[in-house]
Amino acid sequence: MTSVKEQAAISRLLSFLQEWDNAGKGRRAQILTKFIGTNEGKTGPELELEFSQGASLFLIRLTTWLRIVYMTGLDLEKILRSIGIFLCAVSSNRYLIEFLEIGGVLTLLEILGLEKIKEEDKKESIKLLQIIANTGRKYKELICESYGVRAIAEFLAKSKSEETQEEVQVLLDTLVHGNPKYQNQVYKGLIALLPCGSPKAQQLALQTLRTAQSIIGATHPSIVDYVLKVLDSMHLEVQYEGREAPRSPKVAARGPSPVSSSSHKEPGAECLK
Repeated sequence: MTSVKEQAAISRLLSFLQEWDNAGKGRRAQILTKFIGTNEGKTGPELELEFSQGASLFLIRLTTWLRIVYMTGLDLEKILRSIGIFLCAVSSNRYLIEFLEIGGVLTLLEILGLEKIKEEDKKESIKLLQIIANTGRKYKELICESYGVRAIAEFLAKSKSEETQEEVQVLLDTLVHGNPKYQNQVYKGLIALLPCGSPKAQQLALQTLRTAQSIIGATHPSIVDYVLKVLDSMHLEVQYEGREAPRSPKVAARGPSPVSSSSHKEPGAECLK
């Protein structure tokens, strides 16, 4: 039989869940703000204690709410930060599995491609993908199997925030490590970024390509022409990374032209296949 203390805890949990279920959009935003302030940095056991061993019941509600509202961007940052508290909590692998089982990865990747969603919200999506990728090889594979490399690379090319772009680079670097089944896919995705119109994205792609090349070994034929073009860039930081990039002697022998003659394009789909 449950003790009086346990019964009181269960009653508080049910009351909280009922409040969430009956709350409107404004009230739910308030609940999320309080949840983030109270629970950020807690471990899995601490979350279970907070929710009387029923933390998953709230996580299910959060992920369901995310699936309903993510296309509108409504309180998206708060929802993603709240989910992140569960995913990054120590000793909380089951929360991650529960999130993935309802298609969490696909939702996060879809957020990256939505025009109406704010950059800050997309950055939170990238952070959750980082948490997932850092959990292990099979989770990296899941992201790649979900056409994640294409979505992530395209977002890097279009992002207007250097801080966000650097978060994307961290994710791509994670995906190329310890991911033998899909490391070539990530490598090709990085090459596809080289002709894009964002100098910062080109710089970060070239930096990550050095790491990818050291892991993969063999050089993809298309990299020569792409690196030759970035050497013509008017941006010195891109020229520098281009000179340092993995390349053939043909690339090494040529210096940058004084004026860029190349036209910028978005990441090439053929390199992402």
